[in-house]
Amino acid sequence: MKKIVDFRKLLSVNENTELKELKTIYRNVMKDCHPDKILDNPEAKIEAEAKSKEIIEAYHFLVSIAPETKEANLEGYNLTTSASGITDFEYKAQTLKITFTDGSAYEYFDVPKNTYTKLVNSDSPGRFARRHIFTEFVYRNITKLATA
Repeated sequence: MKKIVDFRKLLSVNENTELKELKTIYRNVMKDCHPDKILDNPEAKIEAEAKSKEIIEAYHFLVSIAPETKEANLEGYNLTTSASGITDFEYKAQTLKITFTDGSAYEYFDVPKNTYTKLVNSDSPGRFARRHIFTEFVYRNITKLATA
């Protein structure tokens, strides 16, 4: 959740910000700190490049977890989580990455370590995840990110 909070803080948005508004804010922030605006100071240009990369990452991340994005992809998500088995899962810093047999992969955020431990020790990880993970945590599809 820290990642989400940090990215929202960076763009000065909250969880209720709509995609259209997020896009406008992103564009305005990028206009202000774009590295091409800095011509005479190489150090400042490098800092601006780093800042713009961070802003771009924040924008794409927030778009991927936005309610409108989730709504648009809900049918595919429900199909994957209900009909596909889990081929792999990985847990790191309260982020759970689950890969499915249909090739999809999702990240779930702010997953407590004890929930992950229960997933690992369950007789049926798919059933456990359907009951305790898929509808309980903020998630994003990362399949497109891996193929891009």
